[in-house]
Formats: sequence, structure tokens, C-alpha cells
Amino acid sequence: MTIVPEIIIERDVPLPTWFGVGGGAKRLAKPSTIDELGACLEIDPTALILGDGANLLVADAGVEQLVLWLGQGEFAQVVYDEPPSGSIRVIAGAGVKLTKLITDTQRLGFAGLEALYGIPASLGGALAMNAGGKYGSIGEFVTTVHGLTRDRQRISLKRNQIDFAYRKTTFGLPPNVHKGLIVTSVELKLKRSEPAVIRTKLKDVMEYKKTTQPLGDNSAGCAFKNPTLERDLPGIAVVGSQVSAGMLIDKAGCKGMTVGLAEVSMLHGNFITSKPAAQGGNAADVITLMRQVRDKVKAAFGVELRPEVVIWGDAL
Repeated sequence: MTIVPEIIIERDVPLPTWFGVGGGAKRLAKPSTIDELGACLEIDPTALILGDGANLLVADAGVEQLVLWLGQGEFAQVVYDEPPSGSIRVIAGAGVKLTKLITDTQRLGFAGLEALYGIPASLGGALAMNAGGKYGSIGEFVTTVHGLTRDRQRISLKRNQIDFAYRKTTFGLPPNVHKGLIVTSVELKLKRSEPAVIRTKLKDVMEYKKTTQPLGDNSAGCAFKNPTLERDLPGIAVVGSQVSAGMLIDKAGCKGMTVGLAEVSMLHGNFITSKPAAQGGNAADVITLMRQVRDKVKAAFGVELRPEVVIWGDAL
């Protein structure tokens, strides 16, 4: 029998997000092992999983559910394996920071992940939303996902059991398994290359982001998912096309809109920025501005924008 240490629950803990605003966790735990994660789920099966906070907005009142931070112990480990095939197998915990994993694999001469450079996320968070952009998505490199279900069953899923869609990953769980897989680790397949070649690609990706995104401001990246049109939009695209949410926001006249200290970026319409809480910013203003942008786009084009930002404690 595995003996699990007593779970330490911290109370009223601030939750750091890239917005720099919002409430905290009434309860927070930091499990270091899968057994400890299971013990946390016994305390609260509805627990929320905190990654890097890059794609997250927490309502000003905070959240009642137990929040679990998977940034240490087993969840922060990385193992590299070089099988005879010549490809590289990377087994990384869900709490590993994606940016660090990218820079480490670049230095070792393992290519692939450089396409995702500049996306701030934990590996588990990146997987959950199939994070990506112009140069590729995380799902292209995944071979196996290991996780724990809400009823504490350990599950391993091969690539053919996982559906990687636009900003969404769906796990093909057996019918008798409670839905809601919590990713604990991910296996990735990379290729060997020259570190200098990979570094050049990293620089190209970052130069593109610097010129098109407000990287120096507090935001959570793209606020809305790019929609797929349900009808023709004359002069824009035909039914079935996926169009840029930022383009629709721009054409609807939303750039520069503000609510309090939240603002629609003039550089990229799909970025909503905020002054941090220390300067008077708050989550309510960001959420209100997102609602106003959504409503203006709906009025102008009949298109319903759906949030890419994850919101805890409130909803659009």
C-alpha cells in the first residue's frame, strides 16, 4: 500500500496570471507525485489545475474550488531517450514550462518544438488547448499522454486515441472512465538537427511575434478563438472558412476600446491588455471588455466569438 503524506492546503493564495489582475485561490495544494494528486482529488474532485497562468483570467472574487499547482516533483521532470530509429523521445511532466523545454531541446539539437517558441504555458496547459500558431501546434509532436481521471484512474493514451483540433484536445477515454483527464506527463517525438539551425528558427518565430503582438503588455495572448464561418461573409470569406478573430475585431472597430484599465490592443485586435492590479487594474474590466468586443463583432458580422482565454469564477 502506498502511503501518501498529508496534503498541505494553503489558504487565500494569490494566483499569478499574465494579466496581472484577478482574485486568488481560497485553497491551493502543490502535489509532487501522482499519488498526492490523487489524494487532492479525494478532497475535491472538481479541483482546478493551475499551469503557468499564461492563458488564464481569474475573477476578482477568486475561486472556491481547490486549485492544484503541478509545478514540482514528478510533474517538473524531463527525460530524454534516443531510440535506434534516430528520432528523439522526450518524456516531460505536465508542469514543465514550455519555453524552457524548447530552449533545452534546441541546445541539445532536438528539433520540432522551436515552432512553438514564444507561447507561454506549462506543457500540460499547452496540450489541453493544442497550443500553437502560424508555425505549428503541440499536437504534431505528441505520441502518448499520461494522466489521472477525476475518479483517480491512471490512464495512458496513444496518439490515435487523441483528437487534436484547433485550440482543443479531446481524449478518447473508455466509456466506463469518468471524463476529465488531468494530464500528468507527455511523450513527444522530435528529430535531431544542428542547434544553430534550430536557433535560427527560434529567432524567426520571435521576430514575427515582436512585430505583430504586444509582447510587452499584460495579456493572456489571443482573447478569442478564430471562428469558422457558418455563412458567407461577402468580401471576407465563404461559409466553412476559418477567419482571423483579430481581423473581425479590427473591422468591427474595436481596436483601442477600453473599459477601465483594460484595452483592446492597437497592434493586434485579438489581444486584450490590462494594467496590473498594483496600478488599479482588475479582472472585471477585462471580462466586460471581452463581452463588448464579442457583442460588437456579433452585431457587425453575425459571428459569435468564443473565448480562448480560460476564465475561472465568471463567464462571458
